[in-house]
Parts: sequence; C-alpha cells; structure tokens
Amino acid sequence: MDQGKIGIFLKRLRIEKNLTQEQLAEKFNVSNRTVSRWETGNNMPDLSIIVELADFYDVDIREIINGERKSDKMNSETKDILTKVAQYSDIEKKVLKMKILDMSLGTLIIFVFYLLLEITNGFGYIPSRPCQNMKDFALSLTLICLILNILYLSGLLDKIKKLFIKK
Repeated sequence: MDQGKIGIFLKRLRIEKNLTQEQLAEKFNVSNRTVSRWETGNNMPDLSIIVELADFYDVDIREIINGERKSDKMNSETKDILTKVAQYSDIEKKVLKMKILDMSLGTLIIFVFYLLLEITNGFGYIPSRPCQNMKDFALSLTLICLILNILYLSGLLDKIKKLFIKK
C-alpha cells in the first residue's frame, strides 16, 4: 500500500468535486490538517472514513486503497463486509477508550484518598502511624496503577502477559 499514491488519488478526487481541504474536512468532521496529511501521504484515514470517502466520491474502496481508478465496481457484498469491519473497529476504539477512562478514574480516586489523608492527617481520628501506613499504601497503589496504565497503553502489558501465560 503506497500512502503517497493514495494521497495523490484522494487529492485528485477532492479537486474533481471542486472542494477545498477545509470543505472536505468539515464534511467528514476532521481538521483540514488531517485532510492535508491524507493527501500528502503522511497519514491514512481510518477504515470507517475510507468507506465514507468511497461513498462520497462514488469510487470503489479498492480504488482508494490502491490509489488509482479501476474499471470494475466493488460488489455490494465486499462493501458490506468492509463496512462491518469499520463498525467493529469503531466499537473496539470505544471499548478501549472506556477501559482507559476506567483505569484513569480508579487511579484518580486512589490518589484523592491519599491527598485527603495527607491534608487531614486523619483529623486525629486515626493514630499517626496507621495514618502514615494508609498514606504510604495509597501512594504506592497510585504509582502501581499509573505504571499499569502506561504498560497497558503502550501495549507492553499484553507482551508481558504472553511471556508468563502460555496456552
């Protein structure tokens, strides 16, 4: 897949429709900088946007992926499959965002608990040593959660799991 060739093709399609990058960006709810990156071949549109671009420009998805026009039209079955793949991809992104939000919220709650203990010092209701132990535990747990979040987001957590969990 030649991103440069695809970018040139996307630019040609946009110009054929007499659209500016700004107009196209507005149509697909992206920034004009994103459209520019597509057309220079620096980035590729998400699969769901490629499906929408194909519909918008009335071209075959394979034409966009190949960066050139083809004479035969894509059959509806292939288009349906690609649309389902794009929808699945969108669902996966939403699930990932929710996992990230959950992990971040959990870390934040633990850190707020630590801050409350730090600020109040237990208001005298908790003896000094147990209060310090709880603060140390909360801060350690916060750091562990942050490290796990970083490992998860970087993909290293999956690699580590594969090392230790053999199927």
